[in-house]
Amino acid sequence: MATLKELAEYTGFSIATISRVLNNDPTMSVSETTRAAILEAAGKLHYKSSSRQRRVRVSHSKQLRIAIAEMLSPAEQLADPYYLYLKNYAVQRCQDLGYIVAHVQEHAGVYELDTTGRIDGVLAIGIFSEEQIRALSKLSENVLFLDSSPDELHYDSVVLNFQLGVEQAVDYLLAHGHREIGFLGPCRKLDQKKRPALEVRREIFIRYLQEKGLFRSEYLFDAPMTAADARALLSQRLAQGAPMPTAIIAANEEAAIGAAGALRGQGMSIPDDLSIISFNDTPLSALTDPPLTSVSTHVEAMSATAIELLARRASNGSKKLPLKIVVPPTLSVRESVKEYGV
Repeated sequence: MATLKELAEYTGFSIATISRVLNNDPTMSVSETTRAAILEAAGKLHYKSSSRQRRVRVSHSKQLRIAIAEMLSPAEQLADPYYLYLKNYAVQRCQDLGYIVAHVQEHAGVYELDTTGRIDGVLAIGIFSEEQIRALSKLSENVLFLDSSPDELHYDSVVLNFQLGVEQAVDYLLAHGHREIGFLGPCRKLDQKKRPALEVRREIFIRYLQEKGLFRSEYLFDAPMTAADARALLSQRLAQGAPMPTAIIAANEEAAIGAAGALRGQGMSIPDDLSIISFNDTPLSALTDPPLTSVSTHVEAMSATAIELLARRASNGSKKLPLKIVVPPTLSVRESVKEYGV
């Protein structure tokens, strides 16, 4: 992972500015262009660092043309950089392999390419409605979904094992003496076909804590997965003196950052007053204050795996049985969890 100093040297912004941007300092206003430059630079520096540790395989076979379709707009990706990093790592892997990258834009329900000529495959990042899936399949018979699996009978997909991720986070907190554990994230989200549904991580958390006899409903903090919403909710709870757990699992990094901001606003801190584990572990996790212990979704590996599976499908024909690859998360331990009672 890049350091704040390396990021400052790479972008030209000061360490203080970068830190305030990444930690969503509510007293600081920056343009979307500035935030995007910092987030993308963090990803590029991480990619360069990790690529030195592996041999990048350059393709000498057919030069494929891969189109990328995204669930979120560029502005939405800045609010939740997870999808920004999935896209950027996919593009970088295509470049490593000598593939041409095209981008898909949606206009009034119709998907259009930003280029002309053949498309060998479509990488669809995020979740899409049934109507959107049908529209994407018109661009190419080879469509792969990254971070969703809406139709396993017809499309390849690469997804994360949420069950394993939540259990690792809970078990780590239990091993550090925590018994009052909360969850920060939305009650409802969208399912694999963009329909309203209960949020998966939250439901797994509830069941796992119930199995251990430790679940407390008052420790469910229902808020959208943005730093501002998480900060507002926890700030209100803290100001009211409502019961608080000793540790929280946040649905993503932005919610965790919002939680840290709420505690700072009350003269408290993470992990001294609250331990926290986030989901996703993008390059952002190592650069926040404090650096976040995080369930790593291995965004770089997920994107690389998706591109390589899509390339195999495009090169060998689309009549083979679709594959679903489930990536096992791991826990990246940093500084946001403290032994309870110490």
